[in-house]
Amino acid sequence: MKEQESVRLTTMIHSLDKKGSGMGLAYRDHGGNLPRKLKLNIPQTLIGEEVEVVVPNADGRRRATVMPDKILTTHPERTAPPCPHFELCGGCVWQHWEYDGQLNYKTDFVKSHLEKQGFDPSVVKDTIGMDHPFEFRNKMEFTFSEEGKLGLHELGNFRNIIDIGTCLISSRDMVRVMQIVSDWADEFQLSGYDKNTHSGLLRHLRLRQSQVTGELMAALFATERPDGELAGAVNTLVFRLTSELDGLESLMWMENKDIADVAQAEDEDVHLLHGRTYIHEEMSGYSYRVWYDTFFQTNPAQAEKLVDLAIGMADVKEDESMIDLFCGVGTFSLPFASRVKSLAGVEIVESSIESAKRNALDNDIQNTHFLAKDARRGMDEILETWGTPHLLLLDPPRSGAGGKVMRRIGRLGTGRVVYVSCNPETFAEDITWLRDFGYTLKDVQPVDLFPHSAHVEIVSVLELEN
Repeated sequence: MKEQESVRLTTMIHSLDKKGSGMGLAYRDHGGNLPRKLKLNIPQTLIGEEVEVVVPNADGRRRATVMPDKILTTHPERTAPPCPHFELCGGCVWQHWEYDGQLNYKTDFVKSHLEKQGFDPSVVKDTIGMDHPFEFRNKMEFTFSEEGKLGLHELGNFRNIIDIGTCLISSRDMVRVMQIVSDWADEFQLSGYDKNTHSGLLRHLRLRQSQVTGELMAALFATERPDGELAGAVNTLVFRLTSELDGLESLMWMENKDIADVAQAEDEDVHLLHGRTYIHEEMSGYSYRVWYDTFFQTNPAQAEKLVDLAIGMADVKEDESMIDLFCGVGTFSLPFASRVKSLAGVEIVESSIESAKRNALDNDIQNTHFLAKDARRGMDEILETWGTPHLLLLDPPRSGAGGKVMRRIGRLGTGRVVYVSCNPETFAEDITWLRDFGYTLKDVQPVDLFPHSAHVEIVSVLELEN
């Protein structure tokens, strides 16, 4: 069999894919009548750049993902990435792009998906960014390599872990915890989890920190209990972390023997090493209890802007009622409940509903009713008791709400719908159903919750005409 050779090609970046990587085309002469087209996915490039790449085993390939070998023509907004791990780490994809350029692209991205569905793109405002687009995350998850090194997944190779010394998008305290745990694992020669043989001790390190209260949580996932032969090493870790970090309010050892490579544990496998099993987070003046597996906005500073925008667009009155679909732990529910007569929250995840109820009590909010059901059944149950609400707010997952839920909202006929989305594509598809029921898209405000990534959030309002 003939050994396939690497081929050096030149291409122009014509667009970016959903993950933010450059897309290019190249044509190869393979001895046939027509040259063969090769679609190239090239991370860390920008639209309009001419790049040179080396494609391994190019014969017969139609697609390839490769890193740029040379940037022949540089985009005017290209900048030097400040993170020393950027070229290898998959945590950020756009640190090589000036921040204003990222924001402009996200605005155009939202417009393009709305225009594709027949909506007027002029209703889209400029994306709201951050003054300091670093150290914004309140949650990080690091993974151990088979050798016990702690880091993040390699760009384009999820099975490989990059041993990192810092992370510019997480807080300094979380970076310090990561460094202490990494040094500790190395000192005690503790093995990492091997995904192929399903052996080894250390799996993940999940960190949370409130940017308001300063409270810090560390959850270490491992395949064994923190006692027996491990007791001495674990005691050393507890001492080092509690001595160096004043805000450490929760330190847990999570026993996880599952084959699936996911940071999870059953309640009986959670071993509290220090403090309590949750921390207090604050957003928009409200307090939330956050456990290791609680879904909560990872950029609370920008999430507050989402809440403020939603309240402004909704224009709610004190004598009105509303439904909050996909309400989670009450991120939008609590601020809205303080402004309306009554609020019903619907969420399919029972643990989130229990958290929402507890958060309402903690904040002395007594006009809420939370229901653990899927969106459609939850709406039907609430409507039987409350009737048609004045306002409906929904914040679905990336997959969107779907046609069945959107048609149910359309038949409901409430005067205003506030739609918060983390996916412009499914957002544009969903609201086409409301258009069919007589709703008009009035306002769309993109917000950047994830600088240096291709993600963008949306707050919008639709009104029922006549």
